[in-house]
Amino acid sequence: MSGLPSRALLWLTLGFGVLLLPQWDRLPVWLLAACGVLAGWRWLAQAGRLALPGRWPRLGLMAVLIGLYIAQVRGQFTVDTAASFFVLAVALKWLETRTGRDFYVLFFILCYLAAVNFLFHQEILWALLNFAGLLLLLVSVQSLQAPDLPKGFGSGWRRLGGLMIRTLPVVVLLFVFFPRMAPLWSVPLVSGQARTGMTDTMTPGDISNLAQSSERAFRVTFGADMPPYPERYWRGLILDRLDGDTWRQSGERSWQAPGRVAMDGGAGELKPREYDVLLEPTDQRWAFALDDSVAASDNVRSTGDGLFRFQRPADSQVRYRLRRETNAGDIPPLSRAEWRQYLQLPGSGNPRARALASRWSSSMSDEALILALMRRFRTEPYYYTLRPPAMPDDGVDALLFDVRRGFCAHYAGATAFLLRAAGIPARIVVGYQGGEPGAGGDYLIVRQYDAHAWVEAWLNGRGWVRIDPTAAIAPARVESGLRDAVADEGSFLEDETFSAEKYRNLPLVNWASLQLDRLNYQWQRWVVGYQGQSQMDLMSRLPGNFGLRELGYLSAGVIGAGLLLAGVVSAWRMRRNGGRGEMARLVGGWHRLCEQRGLPVRHGETPLALAERLGRARPAVADDARRFARIVNNHYYGRSTGDARLQYRQLRRLLRAMRRQLRQPVNPVPGGSTSTPPTI
Repeated sequence: MSGLPSRALLWLTLGFGVLLLPQWDRLPVWLLAACGVLAGWRWLAQAGRLALPGRWPRLGLMAVLIGLYIAQVRGQFTVDTAASFFVLAVALKWLETRTGRDFYVLFFILCYLAAVNFLFHQEILWALLNFAGLLLLLVSVQSLQAPDLPKGFGSGWRRLGGLMIRTLPVVVLLFVFFPRMAPLWSVPLVSGQARTGMTDTMTPGDISNLAQSSERAFRVTFGADMPPYPERYWRGLILDRLDGDTWRQSGERSWQAPGRVAMDGGAGELKPREYDVLLEPTDQRWAFALDDSVAASDNVRSTGDGLFRFQRPADSQVRYRLRRETNAGDIPPLSRAEWRQYLQLPGSGNPRARALASRWSSSMSDEALILALMRRFRTEPYYYTLRPPAMPDDGVDALLFDVRRGFCAHYAGATAFLLRAAGIPARIVVGYQGGEPGAGGDYLIVRQYDAHAWVEAWLNGRGWVRIDPTAAIAPARVESGLRDAVADEGSFLEDETFSAEKYRNLPLVNWASLQLDRLNYQWQRWVVGYQGQSQMDLMSRLPGNFGLRELGYLSAGVIGAGLLLAGVVSAWRMRRNGGRGEMARLVGGWHRLCEQRGLPVRHGETPLALAERLGRARPAVADDARRFARIVNNHYYGRSTGDARLQYRQLRRLLRAMRRQLRQPVNPVPGGSTSTPPTI
């Protein structure tokens, strides 16, 4: 079909396929299919089974695919959709790859695709997969340059390995010392795809669905011992407004200020009361924290009520640091507006719950009423389940008096409703509760199935007090986790057949899962998360009190020294080789040998002609000179280049032999004189 070598095109196609793997979970099915069809079409054209389309068919195909893309994005032009369009452009480029120039254009585009992949996947396994794709691309370029070279594949891999070994120290030095400066601005990485995680509303049943996911929510490293399991309440949102059967948050700012989420919000050694959180992408602004925490890094801010927010939605992994402090100050009373806010209820609905609250409030104090409600949950047949039944319109009444089966969201909603009906300000807190230690117990892993909802009630003189009805109904949930709480029901991760967490009772599976998570955690903290604060913290530990200016000078010096060393080595090799390759260096040595024997190379003279002149002048080297010339001709002008390394070794051996022969004195001629090289 074309002049492109089939082997080079094959490796380029394989590299494209590998680089598409990190995109499979975000690209639409039709786009993935288009990538496979178009790349396959180009390969079939190479094999002579199909013809590449002409200009107008290509334009028509492009219009159809772009139309599908526009219909897919529906005007949502973000970094995510831009990356999808880039993949579509790469797929269409396959039908235009006919010449070596087109091959190189596609090669560099695919290298850029490898960089785009890191926008969406930064784990170490995906990084290794990207690296493997780049290696395949580099092998394809070597196959393009030397398509018929025997053993070219093996020697190509060895050459790549040597280059990598030589450049690795430079890459490490630049990574560690090159100044990490934050960009002046950044574009949010907004995706149309839903992420698993918390939302700013809660309807009975929402969190039970979330509890069927084993995805990571965040990881935590503590400066001292981890808090006991029952104290691991991770606050995220406060829901204080009841709309029908849905709880919402009031007063949350919907407008997002332009800016970026600083990923490196923790530097230096953790102090005993500090803890670092590495949050998975949520596309939300809220952070999660333990009670009585204050911000210890500048990439989160406190909004009051123990909540923390980012500057803009966290569309990538974010690391932030918090510190726990004992709150011994005076507790300000609630304002009149806050009393109305935390006592708000719909005008009607759930009459039996309202009647119970009225009866209790008329005869009990606030503390006694709360204790009576918790005693009711603990002693009467209420059940904690991941399979709650559908609730009727008066869901609180049905839960408290009829069904008596629900998840944490059901019981938290019913508790907050009853407390408000009794005149006690109450609100729902949504977040996570629990977390399991990672490999070695060095950090804590909080997963989506640790999602939880509980209640805070206002008590005069004490402020907001946590009330968790789940702790009364299913103590195992807050003491050891969801797995133990629903063990008898058998509903834990019942929809995740291939989740490693589901089979944690198998020692090998559990060990492998924890080791992989630890590897990824360290990769995220010290490689992906190696940003400005982390770099300056590392530099501060070196002698010399390095600052940003000194770091810039050091980086410039390292780069300058590296470039100087590379230039010296390159100049030495150029001088040694005469600016040519190994074969040309041997031919140049042969020319110099002839000149030393009085046979300067004539302009336009062929190797065989020079060998004939040398053979007439010195018959002892005639055969070696002719063989030398034939190998040179075959290498540079023959149809098949043969084994270049073998040819190189043969030429070097013949050149050495000719030098030895020419060093020997010439045979004496009759009359007692010696022969001298004729002048030709």
